[in-house]
Amino acid sequence: MGARVIALAVALLTLPAVPADAGEVFRHLTASEIRARLVGKEVTDEVHWAYRFEPGGRLHVVSLGRARTARWRLDKDELCLEAAPCVQVWMAGNRVEFRRGDGTLPDEGVLQAPARRS
Repeated sequence: MGARVIALAVALLTLPAVPADAGEVFRHLTASEIRARLVGKEVTDEVHWAYRFEPGGRLHVVSLGRARTARWRLDKDELCLEAAPCVQVWMAGNRVEFRRGDGTLPDEGVLQAPARRS
C-alpha cells in the first residue's frame, strides 16, 4: 500500500498546472456586453500593450512602453479602436481575444483592473 501512495503522490506532483478557467469556452460578446465588461477596465497582453477603456470612448494605450490617448467606439457588436479595423470581442473568464474578420490570429490578452503607471 505504501508504494501505491508514493506512486500516486508522484503522479499528482508531476501533472501540469491548469488554470481554473481553462475549461471555459470563448464566447462572442454583444455591444452591450463589451461596454459592461470593458469600461473602467484594462485589457493587456501583460508584456507589450495595454488598453484602458474609459467611459465616453476615451482610450489610454500603452504600447512598447509609450503611452498615448486614443478613442474607442462600438459599431454593432464590434469594438473599433482608433486607426485599426473593428474587431469582435471574445471572452472566456478573464481571457480576451480581439478577432478580426481577415483570418489573422487574434490579439490575446487578459481583462484586469487598470494598472497604475507613472
